[in-house]
Amino acid sequence: MSHHIDMEEHNEPEPVLLSKHAKNLLRFLNLLPARMASHDNTRSTIVFFAVCGLDVLNSLHLVPPKMRQDIIDWIYGGLVVPRDQEKNCGGFMGCRAMVPKSEDAEILDCMRRYQWGHLAMTYTSLAVLVTLGDDLSRLDRKSIVDGVAAVQKPEGSFSACIDGSEDDMRFVYCAATICYMLDYWGDVNKETMFQFITRSLRYDYGFSQELEGEAHGGTTFCALAALHLSGQLHRLDATTVERMKRWLIFRQMDGFQGRPNKPVDTCYSFWIGASLCILDGFELTDYTKNREFILSTQDKLIGGFAKWPQATPDPFHTYLGLCGLAFTGEPGLSPVNPSLNMSMAAYTHLQHLHEQWRSANGRGDEDLSHNDGKRHKTQG
Repeated sequence: MSHHIDMEEHNEPEPVLLSKHAKNLLRFLNLLPARMASHDNTRSTIVFFAVCGLDVLNSLHLVPPKMRQDIIDWIYGGLVVPRDQEKNCGGFMGCRAMVPKSEDAEILDCMRRYQWGHLAMTYTSLAVLVTLGDDLSRLDRKSIVDGVAAVQKPEGSFSACIDGSEDDMRFVYCAATICYMLDYWGDVNKETMFQFITRSLRYDYGFSQELEGEAHGGTTFCALAALHLSGQLHRLDATTVERMKRWLIFRQMDGFQGRPNKPVDTCYSFWIGASLCILDGFELTDYTKNREFILSTQDKLIGGFAKWPQATPDPFHTYLGLCGLAFTGEPGLSPVNPSLNMSMAAYTHLQHLHEQWRSANGRGDEDLSHNDGKRHKTQG
């Protein structure tokens, strides 16, 4: 009898330590460990994982109102508003290291030469603002999208910033999320973007990071989400979509791997899971095995999820692990929008902003160059 009871207890699923994960993420909004000093210039991404993770945990109430406002103001502190002689550099920086605390005009002018928006930082900054309920009224939406269009390459891909960087599928995704969230595509060429994405489809029906590369789970997500957000997913034929699903489903061992013959990793429960959600194929996965792997990386002492079991948890894997669990309907977690990588609550707020902008402009984003840009130039 006692043996039977022990077996039942042993077979009970391990709980997700929601409160510990919330406390873990909250710590990253107050103090960053020394080991993360090298990430200082991309600090907005850490804020993104922490804030959006708390939102998925339904724990944003743990962030006091003053801290919320401080985070919003800090994000806006990294906004680059182009002046007339500095066009096409709009967007957000990842931190304020290039914003000098000086009133010397010569120093300020010198530093402005090194201030420009970065696509990944702009995406994460916008997502944080939306998640915290900001109305985005401080933005010049047109100048930001002009900055996105300026870094698009002739073949359709994007680099991270106007000063130059790698150009690949990661930044195609960031460009699509920025334009979607701002409800404005401006001079971004969606057709050449589509051509770049489809030319990156490999023989096994995953997408590579760049042309002639190897198919990868993360870049497959970036490609599919960019197509979805730009309204072009329907251009993929049914046979191609089914073969994509097959490649994605074959990435599951217990958790998910990013490529064939590679170890599973917590983050791919999001990258692969979200890709399958976009293609309406997530129900074909093994929810139980996925959950068991994610929870094997859960730190029961301090909270958070790691890349692998027995590894150190970090905000990146904690957030994406939570999103992977949310796709399975894990109790206590908020549903997640797979394409935008934010909670459905944040997405609903974004939709309300879109409705307000379209109503104010009358005809939608076609009037943006006449209204929105002019209004905000006077504030810069």
